[in-house]
Amino acid sequence: MPFTDEWLVNTIEPLLPDGTVAGIRAEQASASASLWETLVQQRLITDPQILSALGTRFRIPIADLSRLDPKLAQTVPEQVARRFNVVPVGQTDSYLEVATANPFDIDAEKMLAFATGREVRMLLASPSTLRHRLDDLYRNDDVVNRLLEGLGGDFEVKELEQDDDDAAASAEEASQRPIIRLVDVMLADGVTSRASDIHVEPIEGGVVVRYRIDGVLRQVMKIPRNAGLPLISRIKIMSGLDIADRLRPQDGRARVSVNGEPVDLRISTLPASLGEKVVIRILSQRATVLSLEALGMHADEQEAVRKLLTAKEGILLVTGPTGSGKTTTLYSAIRLIQSEGVNIVTVEDPVEYRLGENIVQVQVHEKAGLTFASALRSILRQDPDVVLIGEIRDQETAQIALQASLTGHLVLSTLHTNDAANAITRLVDMGMEAYKIASALRGVVAQRLMRRLCRTCREPSAEAIPERVARFIPQGTALFRAVGCPDCTQTGYRGRFSIMEVLTVNSEIERQIGDGATADRIADVARASGMRSLWDSGLRHVLAGESTLDELLRVTDVPLEPARTAPRRPAPPAAPAARPAPPVPPAPAAFDLGDLELVDEADGADGAADGRGRGVKVLLVEDEEPLRRVMKDLLERDGYRVAEARDGIQALDEVDRYAPDIIVLDLNLPGLDGYSVLQQLRSRPATRSIPVMVLTAKGDEDNEVRVFELGADDFITKPFRARALSARLEAILGRHRA
Repeated sequence: MPFTDEWLVNTIEPLLPDGTVAGIRAEQASASASLWETLVQQRLITDPQILSALGTRFRIPIADLSRLDPKLAQTVPEQVARRFNVVPVGQTDSYLEVATANPFDIDAEKMLAFATGREVRMLLASPSTLRHRLDDLYRNDDVVNRLLEGLGGDFEVKELEQDDDDAAASAEEASQRPIIRLVDVMLADGVTSRASDIHVEPIEGGVVVRYRIDGVLRQVMKIPRNAGLPLISRIKIMSGLDIADRLRPQDGRARVSVNGEPVDLRISTLPASLGEKVVIRILSQRATVLSLEALGMHADEQEAVRKLLTAKEGILLVTGPTGSGKTTTLYSAIRLIQSEGVNIVTVEDPVEYRLGENIVQVQVHEKAGLTFASALRSILRQDPDVVLIGEIRDQETAQIALQASLTGHLVLSTLHTNDAANAITRLVDMGMEAYKIASALRGVVAQRLMRRLCRTCREPSAEAIPERVARFIPQGTALFRAVGCPDCTQTGYRGRFSIMEVLTVNSEIERQIGDGATADRIADVARASGMRSLWDSGLRHVLAGESTLDELLRVTDVPLEPARTAPRRPAPPAAPAARPAPPVPPAPAAFDLGDLELVDEADGADGAADGRGRGVKVLLVEDEEPLRRVMKDLLERDGYRVAEARDGIQALDEVDRYAPDIIVLDLNLPGLDGYSVLQQLRSRPATRSIPVMVLTAKGDEDNEVRVFELGADDFITKPFRARALSARLEAILGRHRA
């Protein structure tokens, strides 16, 4: 029988007495064995001797596994690492280093490249060392045994009766006492840990449970498959869902009591390749205080929002990505104007919090025909003073909301845009007339949520301030850093607050909107009128010691350098009729572009020097910030002018604002994915002819065919070489010029 590592024979045989390998082969049973491990177990040779021989012959470095960064466990999934017995050692934005006992395992290399989107570099390590280091790296994952053995705690969980009488399905395995106990422990632990969501995700061989605490997901347990599947069924039974239907997404709700406190749960299921994923949204009235003061706003921001709420008619929008606290802000605003003399009606999907007396809340039910638009039409016949719309999702809802705001109603709603000024662009893109928007809009509040430093363990930061933000930090300002303690579960942060950009519509902004001004122009006029950007709002909290620079950079972008600042590389000359190119901001100081392999870079001069790029405007749509920065720097070296987008929604905004000559589009984007972005671009006359290069880690034939059918001009897979990207961009542009 061959050894599982047969490739070792020629290297190791000269180090052993004659006939040793043949003798071991003859002693094998029917199953193949590892030559390396057999020799070490029989003490015929040592691991260092084998590593030295392999390193010398194949010129492969030997891995240093004495110190490992725990963050690497998030880069390589555990099931992949254990399947191929590899340990991640280091990474950059372009490559991943892994330790392995078989550096010629092509399957492992392909799987790791696909899973991480990076080039894989193999280092040598012994099989036994790899197993031990794998256990160390992923040792915190498996805590289910303690849970199933009756983890105690001072809590009490009871199911509360629902308002409806839906019949709940039952399953024998989901009704066992250990499974019920496990669900109770999970819910109680999630509530006491201040989690906003609990994610139950199937993986190979089990189920992973993650909590979203202060906006960041954290894995807390890994459950074996024989307990994980009944756990999901138990959650579905609690929420009145059909446990036999595992092929369709389902939504449900439940109400429990944790230590006497009623907690509403919103449950959503999604069929996946390995089973059903379940997300439980935890809505605790006690944990959420609905007031502007509790949101952590600055005094001037509170005052600006209060002034907007004094309007008797018009529309007020709150914008931001999913999970940025828009609904909580709207509820807090409603609390300010709630009174016996005001008729307030809301349309929501779902109704997250019950707001009490003098407010009528309507739950959208699309299957029954009760949509945002149809509910809004009926509400306007109910003589409302204030109407709250959970979200403006389509043209019909936007049209009715705008009309309602022009006929004597105050309308509050949310919209998915990245800043305040782009909310106007989004309404225009939905088909709203600019002059109507100008007349109806009273203000836009863009917001994000930043984590608050734990007061117990925070300490002054001695780290150097990154060069790109140094100009914003006054000399001698004391900054703080996150440390971690039991009070904040070792994260360094406890709680969140809002940072806001409040755009108040005045006569000048109204005129700009009516004239069809761009979002940039509207933002400039608003700033001249006193509007502070999201960056400015967050920076004030950082300077006050309430959060960190790292957290600010996580949720906002650094503003561009002022025009007087010289760019790193001169921008290419623009044609007389074109707008001058904006200065290129310097790359982040902590980012080493030398880590990206520039193939044959020395063979020719810069792309900008040889005419490549020539000021062509590129929109780069990529959600991984490090990779996006590398690609931006590479393209700017070649003379391109680059705008960036982190997700599909922002990409559509940037297309309207930036008018790119070509788009580089990733498929795996949060919110609106690349397929939907491509489909929308090709369905709109104004963007139908813009060339699009699709960039993805999904290199299979079906995926390639699909994107070409949707109208893509080219298809390139990750990881890729730098010059290949630039050359293919030039080829696409050449075809379009022709």
